[in-house]
Amino acid sequence: MRKLKLQMQLSVNGYCAGPNGEMDWLTWNWTDDIKNYVTDINKNVDTIVMGRKLAEGFIPHWTDAAQKPDADEFTHKMVDLPKVVFSKTLTASPWENTVTAGDLVAEIKKLKETDGGDIMTYGGADYASALIKANLVDDYHLFINPAAVGNGLPIFQSLDSKLGLKLVKAQAFEVGIVVLHYQPE
Repeated sequence: MRKLKLQMQLSVNGYCAGPNGEMDWLTWNWTDDIKNYVTDINKNVDTIVMGRKLAEGFIPHWTDAAQKPDADEFTHKMVDLPKVVFSKTLTASPWENTVTAGDLVAEIKKLKETDGGDIMTYGGADYASALIKANLVDDYHLFINPAAVGNGLPIFQSLDSKLGLKLVKAQAFEVGIVVLHYQPE
C-alpha cells in the first residue's frame, strides 16, 4: 500500500493560517538544509494530491518557477508529477498533468491501494483535517515556524478522539523552523 505524506506549515501554537487565511507569519527564506529535507521526503513521491484552493496558487507558482533558467530538479519534479486536485466546484482541471477528483476520503483510499510510490499531500485546514479525521495520513511532516498566531485555522479540529502519534524525527533548521516527523501509533 502506498504511503500518504502530509507536509504542512504550522505556527508554534498549531495554526496553518490566520483566521482569514493569513500566511504572512510563514518563514519564506529557506536555507539549503531545509530545502534538502523537503527534497529528501519527496524522493519516493510520484503523485501529489491537494485541495483546489491551494492548487490555484501552488500549480502556477511551480509552473512559473520551472520556466526560469536556474530552475532545479526539484522545481521540475513539482511540475512534472501527476496531481489530483479535490474540488467541489471544478468539473475539469484547468492545469496540465492534473485531474480533479470527487469524494476526498474514497478517492484517497483508492489511490493508496494502487501501485506506485509515495503520495504527498498539501492543503489548507479543512482539507488536511478531513484527511486526518479519516486516518489517511501515514507520515506527518509538520514545519513549525518561529511565530505564534493569536487565532487561526487548526488542522486537528475535526478529530472525534485522541490521535496517537509516534515521533520519528525532530530537526531544527537554520531559518528557525523545526520539522516534526510523526507517524500514527
